[in-house]
Amino acid sequence: MGQHAHDHGDHRHKELAGEDLVAGAAGALVASGEQWTAMREAVFAELARHERPVSAYDIADNLSAARGKRVAPNSVYRILDLFVAGNLAMRVESANAYLANTHPGCAHDCIFLVCDECGEAAHVDDEEVSRAVRTIAAARDFRATRPVLEIRGLCKACA
Repeated sequence: MGQHAHDHGDHRHKELAGEDLVAGAAGALVASGEQWTAMREAVFAELARHERPVSAYDIADNLSAARGKRVAPNSVYRILDLFVAGNLAMRVESANAYLANTHPGCAHDCIFLVCDECGEAAHVDDEEVSRAVRTIAAARDFRATRPVLEIRGLCKACA
């Protein structure tokens, strides 16, 4: 996922990876009142394995191959939607692809720098930008529930 700046106010959030990330996601989902099923764990683990945004179809194909039986993309989409709603995953709207949230349970707006060449999506947290976006929405009597800002271009390696 490239470089991250996860500074929320005055405290920093520990970025999780591997089994710790899966366990963190499980804990956050259960704390929200949802069940952590074997299928949800498999989808999250497959999502978390990727550093670049991955589509529901790719996740379904990879899980189908690993399990030796077909996993329907629609099932994966439903689970990914639950993960996005629970802040366990982030959706890169323009690519219709998903990234695991490396600090599950931490609520923040999604700001992505998306490379048109290699597909890398660097997630950046910037409280100033988030406040500005929410202020713009509020000034128009619009309650922003999940702001997503995507900046398309070329990453350092591709430029």
